[in-house]
Amino acid sequence: YLLDKSEKYDSRDVERLQQDDKWIENYLIWRHDVVDDTLKMIDVSFQWRKEYTVNDLSESVLPKWLFEIGALFLHGYDKEGYKLFWFKVKHHTKDPKQQLDKKKLVAFWLEHYAKRDHGKPLTVVFDMAETGISHIDLDFVRFIVNCFTDYYPNFLTKIVIFEMPWIMNAAFKIVKGWLGPDAISMLKFTNKSDIQEYISGEYLPPHMGGTDSFKYSYPPLVDDDFQTPLCENGPITSEDEHESKEEIDADTKETGELNEEQNLNQKKMNSIEQISKSEETDKTEIKPKNAKKALTTFKGPLLHISPAEELYFGSKETGEKKCLIVLTNVTKNIVAFKVRTTAPEKYRVKPSNSSCEPGTSLDIIVSLHGGFAASLQDRFLIMAAEMDQSSGAGVPELAQFWKEVPRTKVMEHRLRCHVIESSKPSSLTLKESSFSIPAKTNEDLHIQLTRLLQMNKRLQEQIDRCLWFQQLSVVLSLLSITVVAFCFYLAYTQRS
Repeated sequence: YLLDKSEKYDSRDVERLQQDDKWIENYLIWRHDVVDDTLKMIDVSFQWRKEYTVNDLSESVLPKWLFEIGALFLHGYDKEGYKLFWFKVKHHTKDPKQQLDKKKLVAFWLEHYAKRDHGKPLTVVFDMAETGISHIDLDFVRFIVNCFTDYYPNFLTKIVIFEMPWIMNAAFKIVKGWLGPDAISMLKFTNKSDIQEYISGEYLPPHMGGTDSFKYSYPPLVDDDFQTPLCENGPITSEDEHESKEEIDADTKETGELNEEQNLNQKKMNSIEQISKSEETDKTEIKPKNAKKALTTFKGPLLHISPAEELYFGSKETGEKKCLIVLTNVTKNIVAFKVRTTAPEKYRVKPSNSSCEPGTSLDIIVSLHGGFAASLQDRFLIMAAEMDQSSGAGVPELAQFWKEVPRTKVMEHRLRCHVIESSKPSSLTLKESSFSIPAKTNEDLHIQLTRLLQMNKRLQEQIDRCLWFQQLSVVLSLLSITVVAFCFYLAYTQRS
């Protein structure tokens, strides 16, 4: 393919093809591990990516009004923790002159998300409230469907269709024909009474029966709506670190959430946290390069962040409420950082706005506040930017720095929340979740589960074919018996 069609591909895609195993694995999964089909899909998607200049799509190359109308955007999460890709159908009108730009807008959002969250699956929401015949644009709908079936492999979890007007039933029968059997099972037709089976009320607008007060506006570009968490703090030094943890515990006790037994477990957790940090500090001083071998680490250009992808909290039953994020400065300058979250009312973060000296590591304590429980939908954003050596690192200097630093110079990394249902001793959760849980456990399980489901579908299809042949054989046998009996009957009557 490369030899025959090299001029039809973007060299950046080819380079990524040779380096990104996860990307290739997604193509294989989506094509049921059939290599020839996978190659054809890569060929088609690569040609499409070059035609639409996907790698160069940005806000500046698309008309501003496309962003302003708010027909397409990313916001919130479904109950399984997957990002929601909203298509507000009432804001879309069919216009052949605008069609290419609108399609490029879809590609922009998908590529923007794919680069940011490394191709984590999406849930598409078609909000068809207040829509009519003037909003029907099957060509545009087909393009969105093709993006997931042909161009972005293993990128779709489900398509939630809200309040589809009866006049569009015929149109969506055509859409089903485009989807194929795998994707058809992902269609979920909903209304106000049952949409919360898939999306909780906190991420649904009022007209869908939810409580989300989010109102789309542009600029800025709609993102995860990260906000500053509770307990905004400056840097915590080693001398007052233990004291700060006791303050968190005291605040928690004031809410009346913990009983006496839980308080004892909390003290044990604090002791183990202190020991763990002391051990890590000693290792950093001796062998900085090998200090965090046990951690799952995201290696960014400014900071190495551990854990790499998920923060592990306990369920309400297990009661574990604290996690560590370890930041390591890998530059020769001071790096300022900020921590934000999509659920600021739930969490306390110490420190949430501080700086890290060159070559050193810093621990961030993330604590659930009051009676709140962690959720799969919760996200954390770590923002980092390099500071000049002459700049101060105090609170006023940091505030001014974040006002002036260009967005292009800010490193961003996102962390998901994971809820541990097993009842492990509370004193071990912080240490285990931060230092010993493999980064790709959930991804591997997801891939294995996907493969099992695909095998199950193939087996079901084979069973259905066997049943069909069996029924056909029975019918043919009955017909044969009937014909033979009729022939005997005719022969008998002729003799008579």
